[in-house]
Amino acid sequence: MENLNKTVTIVGPQDGQGLSIAGNSYRVIISGKQTDGKYALIEMLVPPGGGPGPHAHADIQESFYVVDGEVEVKSEAGNYTARKGSFVNIPFGGIVHCFHNNTDKIAQLLCTVTPAGLELLFEEIGRPAPFGTFLPPPPMDDELKKKLGAIAEKYGQKLYPPDYLDR
Repeated sequence: MENLNKTVTIVGPQDGQGLSIAGNSYRVIISGKQTDGKYALIEMLVPPGGGPGPHAHADIQESFYVVDGEVEVKSEAGNYTARKGSFVNIPFGGIVHCFHNNTDKIAQLLCTVTPAGLELLFEEIGRPAPFGTFLPPPPMDDELKKKLGAIAEKYGQKLYPPDYLDR
C-alpha cells in the first residue's frame, strides 16, 4: 500500500505533551491525532512507589519497553520484574494488569498503545505539567474514584481495586 501522506513527523526531546498523572510524569510523544488513530507513544517516568492500579482495556493493545530502571508488572497471567531492556506486551482482550516501581530510582518506560486513544484518557485525568515534573496525586476519596471510573469507562477501560491482582 502506497503512503499518500509523505510527511515525516519528528518530535524533539523536549516536545510532546507533558502530563502529571497520579504522581507519575508522562509525555505524549505522538498521539492518535498525528497517526490517524493507529497508535500513540507515551514516555513515562515512574517514581519510587509509582505506577497505575489494576486495569483492563479489551480493545487496546499496550506495550512497554523499559528504557531505564525496573517495574514489577502484575497481570492475570502472573508477575514479572521488567528491568532495563525488557519489553512487555499486553494483548487485546482485556487482561487485568498493572505495574509498580518498587525500587528507589525512577523508572523510564516507553508505552505504545494500538489503536490510539489511551492518551486521550491520560489528557482528561492528568494535569498539564512539564515532563519530568512530579506533582503529588490528589487525595483518593470515593467521589474521585467514581469520577475516574466513569472517565476510564468512557475510553474503554475498567478499573479494579488496588489488591485485585494480589488474590
